[in-house]
Amino acid sequence: MTRVWQWNRPVTVREVLEDLQQERSIAYTTVMTVMDNLHQKGWVRREVEGRAYRYTAVSTRAAYAAALMNEAWARSDNPAAALVAFFGMMSQDQREALNDAIRIVQRDTPLAAPPEEGADESGVRER
Repeated sequence: MTRVWQWNRPVTVREVLEDLQQERSIAYTTVMTVMDNLHQKGWVRREVEGRAYRYTAVSTRAAYAAALMNEAWARSDNPAAALVAFFGMMSQDQREALNDAIRIVQRDTPLAAPPEEGADESGVRER
């Protein structure tokens, strides 16, 4: 999946194989089996191109990571304690990224009821 996410475009088994072979020896059939498994699991979709398939990621790496975190959190018998433990493991950079994410979500998610009819953008009713 890393290669598919990095390239952010449809890829063939041959392209992934050639890239992986720069780091280690690996067989074409191994890469083909892994790509097929990813397709069967719904992580990539594929389209026929000639005699080969082109594989495309179904979701982003960020969405995948978020789903993993959500799944792990949902399995906890004490979600608050799990979050505290998780936050305790974070580096300063990770905590700053978390704070940035919270600010974005709070900015983009209306927490208050929509303004009354006749109110301006600040929620103040016109007189």
